[in-house]
Amino acid sequence: MAEKKKILLIDDEKDLLFFLKANLENTGEFDVILSNSGDKGIKLAQREKPDLIFLDILMPEMSGDEVAEILLEDPVTAKIPIIFLTAMVTKQEIGSDVLEKRGGRYFIAKPITTEELVGAIKKVLET
Repeated sequence: MAEKKKILLIDDEKDLLFFLKANLENTGEFDVILSNSGDKGIKLAQREKPDLIFLDILMPEMSGDEVAEILLEDPVTAKIPIIFLTAMVTKQEIGSDVLEKRGGRYFIAKPITTEELVGAIKKVLET
């Protein structure tokens, strides 16, 4: 059996975090760590060294962009792929692909299905 991938979800919507964690872990492929704030998410990323991070853009106190910049500047977390999970872009703007890469960053529009999340994780971790 393949080793589970460790995924960190950083989003201020606690209900969304709960459902994403449950759905991803139910696949049997992932261990999921949660943070509902940017500063806690940074500390978790440094300590847990996840395989991939899903990051909301619009959060109170610290935006997803700020969190990403801190993670990219830290040698411990710089190579961890980040996918922005956001309601700022729509599925219509992204097009037929669930995962959009703009300016070297990955984006997924909310709402998202478990199948779409799993597909995005696999696509990013294969590259």
